[in-house]
Amino acid sequence: MRKINLIRKTTVAALTVACLATSLTGCGNKKDDGTVTFTNVSYDPTREFYAAYNEMFAAHYKEETGNDIELVQSHGGSGSQARSVIEGNDADVVTLALAHDVTAIENAGLINAGWLDEFDRNSSPYTSTIVFLVHSGNEKGIQDWQDLTKEGVEIITPDPKSSGGACWNFLAAWYYAKMQFDGDEAKMKEFVSKIYDNVLVMDSGARGATTTFVENGQGDVLIAWENEALLTLKEYPDEYELITPSVSILAEPSVAIVDENADKNGTQELAKEYLEFLYTPEAQRLAGEHYYRPSDETILNEFADTFDLTVNMCTIDDFGGWDQAYEDFFADDAIFDEIYGN
Repeated sequence: MRKINLIRKTTVAALTVACLATSLTGCGNKKDDGTVTFTNVSYDPTREFYAAYNEMFAAHYKEETGNDIELVQSHGGSGSQARSVIEGNDADVVTLALAHDVTAIENAGLINAGWLDEFDRNSSPYTSTIVFLVHSGNEKGIQDWQDLTKEGVEIITPDPKSSGGACWNFLAAWYYAKMQFDGDEAKMKEFVSKIYDNVLVMDSGARGATTTFVENGQGDVLIAWENEALLTLKEYPDEYELITPSVSILAEPSVAIVDENADKNGTQELAKEYLEFLYTPEAQRLAGEHYYRPSDETILNEFADTFDLTVNMCTIDDFGGWDQAYEDFFADDAIFDEIYGN
């Protein structure tokens, strides 16, 4: 099987983009030649997007200031990345999979209160949703969540304890069960438990799960970010199919300035500009080209041939917001632990 081209090499004068699977420490101080070093700690599937975005932003920064910028990029499971920042990863900004992971950094005293309202649309410049990726021919006939409960179906999905995408996966399945069983929690737990009984491999992050399914050839179905599934279809146009379930979820990745670090590094204004630039038309189109749904609805509609804009989505508000959802489902001894038997 061909290896999926998950990291594309890029070259821009005075721009360094290091896509790391593990935590990375960066410094925002200026070098002797005036070049600023700036670190964005992100989650797994944004590697290709931020490689391209950092080139775009570096060119913008050079044009505006006359200075070069060295952009350092770190990737991993969103929960793991949040913990790395709390433990000392010197991120100037974080661009993580869900608001709860940013709130964890806030609670550690590194991000100022009110970050969710600092940027437009709940500080979510692009969105996604959850879909299924199956092998061409879809031998197991997977069309919706109930098909994931069938005996013999092998599922690949990451671990909600370390992956933000995995949390979105779980909540989408739970909401489907809620609709099917009219809110009968016992039946909902039984249904979702059957799905997780069929999980063959539970990787720590969404990109690792994609690698397990695509490169290692394990499993019948990958529960995936839409952008990951579309990227795989681009790389393997004849080998996989994307299935949109009848109910999914509006996944809103969050961005924030790590104020404690940005103040120390002298990059507070730069961090604000870096994240605000994500909302510009050129950056929104770049997000669409990398299979993220632009938050600008006019630009989103330009990608109507790429995205299913009719998919039925619940939102995190249906779960009482992320703080409540995390407490109910993903905290120690909450519903996920009960279902998965941890």
